[in-house]
Amino acid sequence: MKTHVKALVVGGGAVGTSIAYHLGKAGWDTMLLERDELTSGSTWHAAGLLPYFNMSFATTHIHDYSIKFYKELEEETGLNAGFSVCGNLRMARTQDRMDEFALYSSTAETVGVPHEWMTPAQIKDRWPLIRTDDLKGAIYHNTDGYINPADVTMAMAKGARQRGVTIERKWQVDGYEWTGSEWRVTVTKMVEKGGNLVASDEQAVITAEHVVTATGNHAQRTAELLKIKIPAIPVEHQFIVMEQDPALVEFRKNNPEHPVIRDADAQSYVREERGGWILGVYEKNAPARFEYGVPDSFRADLFQLDLERIEQQYMEMIHRIPSCETCGLKDDFNGPICYTPDGNPLVGPAPGLRNMWLAEGFSFGITAAGGTGYYLAQMMVEGEAEIDMASLDPKRYGSWMTTEFAARKNEECYDHVYILHHPDEERPAARPLRTSPAYDRQAARGAQFGWVNGWERPNYYAPEGFSDHDSRSFRRGGWWEYAVEEAKAIREGVGLVDATAFTKHIVKGAGAEAFLDWFTTNKLPRVGRINLTYALTDAGTTRTEYTIVRLKEDEFYLVSAGAWTSYDADYLRKAIEDKEPEFGRIECQDVTTQWGVFAIAGPKSRDVLSAVIKDADPETALSNKRFPWLSAKQIELGMCPVNAIRVAYTGELGWELHHPIEMQNYLFDLLEKAGEPHGMKLVGARAQNWLRMEKSYRAFGTELGRDATPLEADLPRFVDLQKDFHGKDKMQELGIRSKCVTLLIDGPDDADPWGREALYSGDTKVGRLTSGGYSVAFGKSIGMGYVSPELAEVGTKLQVRMQRKLWDATVVEDSPYDPKNATIRVDG
Repeated sequence: MKTHVKALVVGGGAVGTSIAYHLGKAGWDTMLLERDELTSGSTWHAAGLLPYFNMSFATTHIHDYSIKFYKELEEETGLNAGFSVCGNLRMARTQDRMDEFALYSSTAETVGVPHEWMTPAQIKDRWPLIRTDDLKGAIYHNTDGYINPADVTMAMAKGARQRGVTIERKWQVDGYEWTGSEWRVTVTKMVEKGGNLVASDEQAVITAEHVVTATGNHAQRTAELLKIKIPAIPVEHQFIVMEQDPALVEFRKNNPEHPVIRDADAQSYVREERGGWILGVYEKNAPARFEYGVPDSFRADLFQLDLERIEQQYMEMIHRIPSCETCGLKDDFNGPICYTPDGNPLVGPAPGLRNMWLAEGFSFGITAAGGTGYYLAQMMVEGEAEIDMASLDPKRYGSWMTTEFAARKNEECYDHVYILHHPDEERPAARPLRTSPAYDRQAARGAQFGWVNGWERPNYYAPEGFSDHDSRSFRRGGWWEYAVEEAKAIREGVGLVDATAFTKHIVKGAGAEAFLDWFTTNKLPRVGRINLTYALTDAGTTRTEYTIVRLKEDEFYLVSAGAWTSYDADYLRKAIEDKEPEFGRIECQDVTTQWGVFAIAGPKSRDVLSAVIKDADPETALSNKRFPWLSAKQIELGMCPVNAIRVAYTGELGWELHHPIEMQNYLFDLLEKAGEPHGMKLVGARAQNWLRMEKSYRAFGTELGRDATPLEADLPRFVDLQKDFHGKDKMQELGIRSKCVTLLIDGPDDADPWGREALYSGDTKVGRLTSGGYSVAFGKSIGMGYVSPELAEVGTKLQVRMQRKLWDATVVEDSPYDPKNATIRVDG
């Protein structure tokens, strides 16, 4: 066995073999280790379905690559991957479900996924075994179907070997040690003993520049070995195989194979299997398993079937395919399938570690394996993938995450596979968990909370008795009218937003200034001033957006997106570690949970603060002369010391009030009382999101990400090309491939875009929206997105796909509301 490689892949399921294949294809000397036999984890009992359907832009790309890649494997390797391209029919019983399909359809268009719409009559005519009298319609993918998981894994393994990859079976990893330049991986030979797989006395050490873990159900053991947290825990998944259906056998005499049937409102899928059917379900009350690791005795094993748990779905199958009622049960499977709290896998660099890559938590592992190998290999070999993989990054969960949290959220994620995935969906499990002190006060005033990195953050405020769950929609939900009033309050009066979830870091020391000057794209501010700036990836694309406040010559306060605390902290700390020998001592502190933040904004915001500020000359304390726009000052509001920043994400006169977290309730009560004479409203994140689009403020995770540069985001004013900074040369090499624009949209009366829609010029798809909502200033829908540079000119007429129709849209100037920033600079 080799003892040194450039890349070591741990795990021989579909995901691990795909990663090894693509690293080998890239020319890397790669070894794959499997503790048992290839496919002996979840791969062996997977149903092998290849669904395109996904609301995520990145995940849709991954699935699209997989499906195309699997079709080419036999030609390359000579092994049949067992791909049955029978198509996939996803049916809807309600108009809400059709609306969900319409939003997915527009997302699929942005990736180029082929699909077609079908009426109940068309379904019945083509596939007469399906009962259609209660259907509204369906969406049909004719290019996907199902595949044999073992066959496709073996085909990828053969392809990997053909590209020089070494595959070793029956070797278990028992230790990882980072030397500063490579990993020393201790492995133990596994042997058969009494039907169990046990460790022998034979050990070896393999050194590798890079390690990738794709350990499936064993992710908790991997986490323990690496001393990190990985929220990938399996959940039981059941499917049954039925005896032959005579009606299906008769149908097949003159017809091709039946498509996979997905009856989303029955939480199930059905596919043909040798003249009979397979029924797979995503039922409620499926338990998480192996929260603390897989027992040594559990190999290619299953759990006992729980038919009572899936009785409802079984009866729904008989309802949908009446001919199956007399079919007997042939076989059953109840096996562990790994999940994560949000259903997306964990793909990317491991937190706190160098050259350690995770590929864990795949609930749809066969569908995602091919694309994951392709894009992860790009990240490892080229420094970045061609798509933004941040939504899959393992660091989207911070150190606050626990085993109990992951297990309960993963169970929820499993039984939510087929629920209506409203864009305004909020899931209830394991909540509330992280709350700011004002949470109870906000709840008492009608706050309807959203979940951000574990934090509870008000989305909007509604009257007593209002149901957020019942208000959700793919169009304008029941909450829409309340968000409109909140947005108007900030434009016309004053509103208060809780922004406590913001990520906050202190960077200080003798080397802090030189480091941040190298790390970010913009000039650093003077003491007491602030700047908006960007940290870039090695590939020159946007990694993080920061507001930097200069507290002292050698001390800086960095504010970034609340959803990405660990993601930002990891990148920042690793960069400091790399550059400290060059720049001098640099100290970095995550102070996110030490400081609460309220954002007060609107034409009357100065009046509210003036009533409670304690200053020798309170009448001038908040004036432009003493407190200019884009500056920061320490002030006192009543008895609360506040680090105030004159900036507003809503584009109105306003301040961010960063305060000691333990004084938050005092400050909340003080501001609420001072705001009463001015009609101050409490405002949630949804209204704030609409308002920032009126100002063309880009948001990280939508307009800003690792697939575009700040120049492509059309932010040259925050990029100082006169200085050297990390990623500058790569950024300039990329040029302007596409450009971010703001659009006003003449959309339907009952819907706004969500930021997932395709953009058209005539019959040609020319881009996609990344954000969408409603503009109270213009009384119509608004969106932001990316188009080719020649279409980014103000006045360009485009169209947006919404609810299966094209709606007129116009590219407008950046910051269509108050383009000269007069309101935000107003004196008083």
